[in-house]
Amino acid sequence: MVIREEILNRKGARKTSEIPAEVMRLLNQGKIESVNLTEWLAVNHISLLKSVLPSIGFEGASAWIISEMEKRNVKTGTKAIRMVGALLDQVMMGERDERKTKLTGKCSHHLSDSVRCWAAFMNKNRNDSLQDKLSYIRPFAADHHFCVREIAWMSVREDLSQDIEKSVELLMDWAKSDDENIRRFAVESLRPRGVWTKHIERLKQEPRLALPILNLLKSDPSKYVQDSVGNWLNDASKTQPDWVIRLCDQWEKESDTKATARIIKKAKRTIMKKC
Repeated sequence: MVIREEILNRKGARKTSEIPAEVMRLLNQGKIESVNLTEWLAVNHISLLKSVLPSIGFEGASAWIISEMEKRNVKTGTKAIRMVGALLDQVMMGERDERKTKLTGKCSHHLSDSVRCWAAFMNKNRNDSLQDKLSYIRPFAADHHFCVREIAWMSVREDLSQDIEKSVELLMDWAKSDDENIRRFAVESLRPRGVWTKHIERLKQEPRLALPILNLLKSDPSKYVQDSVGNWLNDASKTQPDWVIRLCDQWEKESDTKATARIIKKAKRTIMKKC
């Protein structure tokens, strides 16, 4: 199927009601990627399941999965993605390892960013180590699509929060990556408050635990990473403002760069509002 250039090169609507019918149809068929958050949130995952499942090897289970989604009346957003991932995992429980790998791979490499988001919530094996879980999610953390990258850290955040020290130890290598998306994941996945996710209470009270990662990135050249570090510290400032102020003062002395200055400005924004 040939997609018209004006659709492929669209900027994306600002409101769901402004998304062209043809674009919405193609998104729900899994034939194009979303180009902004508005489109991504508008995708109807039940419609997408109906279009995609038969083509990726889940045709035998598609009726059950769709029925379960319809029963719960969950169609859009992160809740739908989590649910689809869990249901697909349930279907694969009785499959041989070779077939599981094949099915997961088809979702992981699908054209639709929404289908790749499903895959980020698949492969939930309780016996996997934290390192195994991070290894599985790394390609999603490096995905070219911004929403897949967000779903990547959301999918393992609860696991990471169960063992902060081990998570920091493992993510330090990610913070040294040449890929800015991987470095950003190392920070964003452990934000004390985060977005669309549960807070990590221990890091709200003990932000120092993440210092090995934060110190590695205090002068990162990527604005994408700088924003994440600044937001991390801004989160921490809401419970430990004195700690954040001391760290920012230390970084100012150690790193006289525009990158560090930008991070500090973001880190202190809540503190400055209270002054």
